[in-house]
Amino acid sequence: MHLHSRSLQFVRGIGLVEGISFLLLLLVAMPLKYAAGYPQAVSAVGMGHGLLFIAYVAALAYAWAMAGLPTRWAWYGVLAAVLPAGPFIYDAKLKKRFANPQDDACASDPTSTDEP
Repeated sequence: MHLHSRSLQFVRGIGLVEGISFLLLLLVAMPLKYAAGYPQAVSAVGMGHGLLFIAYVAALAYAWAMAGLPTRWAWYGVLAAVLPAGPFIYDAKLKKRFANPQDDACASDPTSTDEP
């Protein structure tokens, strides 16, 4: 299966930005809040991350509904978004599975059960 390249690029792009924002929240803003007494860092980074998370889930929903992303892969994307390194791992697997138009014969079968 070959997803529409524009929707795949959007999911991958927003996923990477969302993943970076999550790491910034966990590794920069949270320590600033608790170790340096600067709670505004979490407010600012947290708001940005929340908006990016919503955009990422919306991009996954669009790719599922309009571009043919299999349901299983859409749910894996949502799960990846709540894990600190999840979006980066999901991106690599998504690229490997769907970005190449010369997919193997199994890829053209929509009932294929290969996992990300």
